[in-house]
Amino acid sequence: MKNKLKLLIATPLYFPEIGGPATYTKFLEENLPKDQFEIEVVRFGDVKHLPYIIRHIAFFWKVFRRAKKADIVYALDPLGVGLPAGFAAKLRHKRFFLRIAGDRAWETAQQKFGITESLDTFSGSKKYFLPIRLLKFGQARCAKMAEKIIVPSNYLKTIVSNWGVKKEKISVIYNAFHFAEISESKETLRQKFGMKGTVFISAGRMVVWKGFEAVIRLMPKLKKEISDAVLCIAGDGPEKEKLERLAKELSLQNEVIFLGNIPKDELLRRIKASDVFVLNTFYEGFAHQLLEAMSVGTPVVSTNIGGNPELIEDQKEGFLVQYNDEEALLSALYKTLEKGTSEHMTQKAKEKLLQFTVARAIDSFIKECQPSYERI
Repeated sequence: MKNKLKLLIATPLYFPEIGGPATYTKFLEENLPKDQFEIEVVRFGDVKHLPYIIRHIAFFWKVFRRAKKADIVYALDPLGVGLPAGFAAKLRHKRFFLRIAGDRAWETAQQKFGITESLDTFSGSKKYFLPIRLLKFGQARCAKMAEKIIVPSNYLKTIVSNWGVKKEKISVIYNAFHFAEISESKETLRQKFGMKGTVFISAGRMVVWKGFEAVIRLMPKLKKEISDAVLCIAGDGPEKEKLERLAKELSLQNEVIFLGNIPKDELLRRIKASDVFVLNTFYEGFAHQLLEAMSVGTPVVSTNIGGNPELIEDQKEGFLVQYNDEEALLSALYKTLEKGTSEHMTQKAKEKLLQFTVARAIDSFIKECQPSYERI
């Protein structure tokens, strides 16, 4: 009998914390075959109370000690977690894998330094000032240390290759998706939540690139054609107060409803009870929320950027428009409500979801863990 592969996961977040790395770690723990893998997790949260640089040194030592018995060190972030884990793996002469689900340097540049360029442009440029260049250098250095890089979309494979990383070592493994089991009907849920009128819903962290502002500004025009239109927005973040002020300035206090952070099961039920899920986003590596909306039978309108076209073909599983294109967005929202359109799209969407199974994701990961000579 073969020895189990010892996988050491270095993660910035861990259950019950909320976030992609926490969800992904739990997914691997629950689904990797127990007879083939032995998993140990090193959590950055254990050292987060320490001063800034000290916490990264402490995390390096935690990974270094535990990597002694590991076969693979697998980091779920290319900066705060990835760099210490990568150096620890190299010093231990262990295989180092890295998962990249976004560009941390770009997100920081958008939020803190007012950079407005698209990720496509940003990822291949070197013109930025020192703090941004340091972030870009750090994540690229980590990626170049890795034997394998796993990304959740072909779009992110292109972005990481723009960092100067060889495409040959970047593998796309789509995130697995669990169908939501919601037994209540749309009508029952609408009554439960007191939802009336034509309900458009959006969700996500309230940051600039999620495009909530443009959707709110559309509401006066939308209401001219759909008098009972209501927009619900779930989530929280640095842009929330600004968005609430905007709704008030436009006299939309009753038409734009901010739900705040709500439990995932409630969010899915509210999406099912709504008429259209809209996500006017400037960036998505792999939009899990689009899949969730598709799974509960709510038609989707989103943008044709990032990994979205890998999930939705325009006018087939949903509508895709240019980011912040007001006229195109309005047109797509109107068309989605036309008789027969939503039924056709939601059926095609559920067929598309079959591509994102747990079995496929796990089998692909196991294959990547095999040494190259075993796959020849």
